[in-house]
Amino acid sequence: MNATTRTSEHGLSKFHRLLLEQVGHEFTASHQYFALAAWFDDRDLPGLARVFYRQSLEERDHATMMVRYLLDNGVSPDIPGVDGIQTDFTEPRELVALALSQEQQVTAQIRGLAGAAREEQDYTGEQFVNWFLQEQVEEVSTMSTLLNVVDRGNGNMFDVETWVNRELPDSAADSGAPETAGPAVG
Repeated sequence: MNATTRTSEHGLSKFHRLLLEQVGHEFTASHQYFALAAWFDDRDLPGLARVFYRQSLEERDHATMMVRYLLDNGVSPDIPGVDGIQTDFTEPRELVALALSQEQQVTAQIRGLAGAAREEQDYTGEQFVNWFLQEQVEEVSTMSTLLNVVDRGNGNMFDVETWVNRELPDSAADSGAPETAGPAVG
């Protein structure tokens, strides 16, 4: 391990500690998105269900990318557990608003990772996090737009489904994404 990896306090640099925590956040996000997808699926809204099932897999891949980075840098990942998720909703808007809020929170966490890497002069860590910063711009934008479409749909979820199927088709795997630990599913 390099000098920036070890500290006397926890055995890991601040960046690596935050990255380990982020693995848990990403797995929690994956679990939350799966719950949202199942809610839409249960209500015969397959387009929205597909968006959130895919998002669940993407968050899982983000966690495994982080694990791969840690392994490649000599850090044994102690995989955190998944935090509690919300499953009780009354209307579709609540789910999309939760997804947007979750993406905004993840963006703040990723920015914290970038700041820690820069503070510790961990240039490879900073470079690694840059992909996630760019990814978060897309994630927040997509969920923000989806929330606007749900609001404009004024309760007509079939119009929202039409928009989702037209504007959010299945996409190919992201090029330039960091390698995952194990096979990528996206």
